[in-house]
Amino acid sequence: MDTIDNLESCCHILVVDDEEAIRNSLSDYLNMVGYNASSADDAEKALEVLNQKHFDIVIADIRMPGMDGLELTDIIKKKFDCDVIIMTGFSGDYTYEDAISKGASDFVFKPVRFEELILRIRRVLKERNLAKDREKIIEELKHLSITDELTKLYNSRYFYEQLKIEIEKHTKFLQPLSLLLLDIDFFKNYNDVYGHVEGDKVLSYIGKKIKVCLRKWDTAYRYGGEEFTILLSGTNRNEAIIVAERIRSSISSEKMVPEQGKLVTISVSIGVTEYCPNEELSGFVKRADKAMYISKDKGRNRVTALFIDKAE
Repeated sequence: MDTIDNLESCCHILVVDDEEAIRNSLSDYLNMVGYNASSADDAEKALEVLNQKHFDIVIADIRMPGMDGLELTDIIKKKFDCDVIIMTGFSGDYTYEDAISKGASDFVFKPVRFEELILRIRRVLKERNLAKDREKIIEELKHLSITDELTKLYNSRYFYEQLKIEIEKHTKFLQPLSLLLLDIDFFKNYNDVYGHVEGDKVLSYIGKKIKVCLRKWDTAYRYGGEEFTILLSGTNRNEAIIVAERIRSSISSEKMVPEQGKLVTISVSIGVTEYCPNEELSGFVKRADKAMYISKDKGRNRVTALFIDKAE
C-alpha cells in the first residue's frame, strides 16, 4: 500500500459522489493512507461542507443528481481556495477540456484506480504548493520594491503613490491630511567623522524610532539620503505638531556610540504642514520642506509648522 509523507498528511480532501459505495471506498482509502478525507453525496451538501471547513482538494463525480460536477467546480473555483479533480465514467459525454475549462486541476476515469488517484493528488498538491510559493515570492518582491532596505520604511517612490491616494481621500471625505518632513542634523559631519557604516546605523536607528512613534494608520518613508517623510492621514495641523514633537524628542533622548567611549546625541529638524484643498501636490511637499529648513535655520533639533496662509 502506498503511504504519504508528512506534508501530504496535512491535506484535507472532500470526496463528492452520489454512489455510496464509490464515495465510501475512496474516502476510506484516502484516510487509510494518511490523508484527511471527508465525503458528501451531492454538490449542494459539498458546498455546505466547504463553507464550514477548508479543503485543499475536492474529488467530484462529473454526473450527479441536481448540480453536476462541472457546475460544482465552477462555483468552487470562484468561492474557495481549493483544487478540484473530476471523476467520470462517461468519457463520451464529457471531455478533459470541459473539466479544465471550468477550473478543474485534473480528470480521472471510473473505475478509479487508487494508485493512479494518489499520483494525481500528489501532482495537484505539488502544483498547488508551487503556486503558493510563487505568490509568496511575488508579494515579497512587491514589498521589497516599495521598501527601503536600510531603514525598513517605505521608499520615496511609494511615498508619491500613497500621497496621491491620501489626497484623493481628503478630497472625497474631507478628512485632514498632514505631512512631516524630517532631516537628520549634521549627518554629513557624522558620516565624515565616523564613517558610512556608523552613518547607516543612525539611519536604521531613526527608522526604528519613527515607527515606534506612529499610529497604525500613519505611514513613514525614507525620502532620500538623510530625509524622511511621514503622512498623517486624518490628522489636522495641531495633532501633527504633537506627533512631530514626539518623534523629535524620542530621537534625541538616546545617544549613539560610534566608537568606544564616545557618546553622540542625534537630532532631527522637522517641518510640519497640512494639506489645503485643491492645492498642487508639489506645493504641499515644498511647504513641508520649507518648514524643515526654517527649523534648521533656527538652530536645529526643533519642529516648525508652516501652513498655506504663511506659504509663498
